[in-house]
Amino acid sequence: MRPFLFLGTRAEDVAADGEHAAVLRYSGLRPQQLHRVRLEREPMPRLDLEEHSGVIVGGGPFNFSDPPAEKSAVQRRVEREMTALLDDVVSRDLPFLGACYGVGTLGAYLGAVVDRTYAEPVGPAEIELTAAGTDDPLLAGLPRRFTAYLGHKEAIRELPPSATVLATSAGAPVQMFRTGRNVYATQFHPELDLAGIEQRVAVYRSAGYFPPEEAGRIVALARAHRVTEPMRILRNFVTRFAR
Repeated sequence: MRPFLFLGTRAEDVAADGEHAAVLRYSGLRPQQLHRVRLEREPMPRLDLEEHSGVIVGGGPFNFSDPPAEKSAVQRRVEREMTALLDDVVSRDLPFLGACYGVGTLGAYLGAVVDRTYAEPVGPAEIELTAAGTDDPLLAGLPRRFTAYLGHKEAIRELPPSATVLATSAGAPVQMFRTGRNVYATQFHPELDLAGIEQRVAVYRSAGYFPPEEAGRIVALARAHRVTEPMRILRNFVTRFAR
């Protein structure tokens, strides 16, 4: 099997390694089957996407709606590299799954309106599949409504006609979408379980997602919900596109 490509942008090793481990765990891939690149550390290497089964993009600290003057040199580089990657992915309809940062990256590339209108607090949220979502193979086996963990400062306010909304929520109209047949993005985190969100609350306590004194309440809220369904998306992605 050709490996999948995993692109991360988290600078904190604990969070970056935890995200990578969760993608491995819930996708069913072995470490040698997931080619990992940490874009916050190094430029995008020269890649032949034909040598990979698909691309998975994790979450991270960057927001496309950040004012240009506030974007670091690393963030601007990563955005350029992601744009070049998406030129290839979208034009050839290559398997792609972007989570959180991936939804802003892909959405902005397609011409979606990405801004702070539908930011959501860190914690659990009820996700609902659209009619198109219930028929999509990447969501096979998921119930019409399920709980997922999320937390983001920006979101898609409006998608272009070329994209199809697959999931929504009361807090954000676009929780998952598809363009073409094989290119997907989620606003929620399909890899994130209770241990993972507890870890990220600790790591990002002072990153502006929530007041630091709210960390205990957020963890307690996360513990009050059972999140088991979003992880199927990773397994479905691998099952569908492994080659």
